[in-house]
Amino acid sequence: NVLIRKDTHMINLEEKYLTRKDTYMIKILEYNGHIRNWKVLCEELGIDSSLCRDERERAILVEAYKTWGYDMANHMHGMFAFALWDTVEKKLFCLRDQFGVKPFYYYETENGKLLYGSSIRKIMEQPGFVKELNEDMLQIYMSFTYVAGENTFFRGVKKLMPGHYLVYQNKTVCIGRYWKPEFHPDHSKSIEEWTDEIHTTLQKIMPEVKSENETAELFLSGGVDSSYILAMSDIEKTGSCGYEEERFDESKLAQQTANILGCKNSRYIITPEEYFASVPYVMYHMEQPTGDASAIVFAIGCKAAAENTNICYSGEGADEFFGGYNIYHKAECYGENLKTFYIGNTNIMNEGEKRKILKKYNPDVLPIEVVKGIYEETEELDTLTNMSNVDIQIWLEGDIYFNIDKMSTAVGLEVRMPLTDTRIFDIASRIPSEYKVKGKENKIAFRTAASKTLPEEIAFRNKLGFIVPIRIWMADDQYNKDIRDKFNSEIADKFFNIDEINEIFNDYISGNSDNWRKIWMIYTFLVWYEIYFVKC
Repeated sequence: NVLIRKDTHMINLEEKYLTRKDTYMIKILEYNGHIRNWKVLCEELGIDSSLCRDERERAILVEAYKTWGYDMANHMHGMFAFALWDTVEKKLFCLRDQFGVKPFYYYETENGKLLYGSSIRKIMEQPGFVKELNEDMLQIYMSFTYVAGENTFFRGVKKLMPGHYLVYQNKTVCIGRYWKPEFHPDHSKSIEEWTDEIHTTLQKIMPEVKSENETAELFLSGGVDSSYILAMSDIEKTGSCGYEEERFDESKLAQQTANILGCKNSRYIITPEEYFASVPYVMYHMEQPTGDASAIVFAIGCKAAAENTNICYSGEGADEFFGGYNIYHKAECYGENLKTFYIGNTNIMNEGEKRKILKKYNPDVLPIEVVKGIYEETEELDTLTNMSNVDIQIWLEGDIYFNIDKMSTAVGLEVRMPLTDTRIFDIASRIPSEYKVKGKENKIAFRTAASKTLPEEIAFRNKLGFIVPIRIWMADDQYNKDIRDKFNSEIADKFFNIDEINEIFNDYISGNSDNWRKIWMIYTFLVWYEIYFVKC
């Protein structure tokens, strides 16, 4: 029998679902995603594989629920979020994929009705929704620069977190977890064995990422991740965003990679005028504020890509899985102190700064509380693994995948990420940390695997990190007028001590470029708030 723990109850899925399979009538009320292993699932579940994609994937959801119940997603690879209505049990079953690539939100009205879906705006349009700002989230945002954890900026609207499902029955919501990242370092294998496993697994995954009748392009940076995907795919066209400011520009490296691999590359140069003009568009479609400056660049890149294709590949996932960030080099220095301060890749403002800046400061709202439970899951493992676990569960979902989904969906583009796959993570979860980060090297096993098909100059190229010249542009009076205006507006006065945030801005103009993230994070919140709470 298959057993799944749901809160304190044990559900016998074989008795509850398998023996009554033929009696079930399932209605799909919401679906957003792409199921990679559809061929295997169609054969296993008895589904006509010649159906069009939408009909085929909806049939998979229905039959998978009938067959495996709450454990269904552990048989599926890809990205998905959905809501099913079980007409026999009279209950709603909602689920989000393992890494949270696709978003899913829910909201309980005063009379106990559940509003749900992949878009907050659609929830807001339904009867019973009451729009209120969750002001506590501002404190969280000022450290993370994105909406981390299950709460949102709209009071009562919650995210269904990655690897979780929701059951709504008799006006009661129950949340369960069907998957979480687990790490079991295996020291018995050599680096060669690990690289072989990475490479052969990616070879198996790549044919699943798109069907034979689909065409796709690829977002190509100067790094190893997208380059490795390109080398392993049949992609013929790639796109890259760049800037006139050469020290921030990866697009020339991307062009070199495309030339080496025999692909066509389109290089789109982003101007500061286009960048700043895009901010309101991005904040509207994000539905929540983001202080990630690269989100604006990605939005512009999605618009450019959507002119030529409706499917794009991208390389997200490898940095978090295999140890790709520069901050991971400091893992050994952090030791036991890690769990007192590390909340992920970004930690922009400390509590002293927030207490000084905010008009309302709640000492009980601390960013470390968002990740506290994650540390308990891997507390017996090394520091690098703990850092990776936080980034996989919080940073990827709250920032990276959030940006990708919202900006691509806005222009009708579907972004597929071959490296974001439980089979790839399974390998990473077993690779010892010394094969991920050692000395000045990072992503050692992954880069070595990539070198099987890429020149070493590309496979071992240092990571730039999708940086943006915003730190230069914001100091220019040609572009920062709206920032100055927002910092001295009635909206800013509602939340911040005006003199304090202007002091940060003036310090930045005077040469303290480290302040740019703080300014950008405050500015994007103010733009977002004006759109959703003033103009609406």
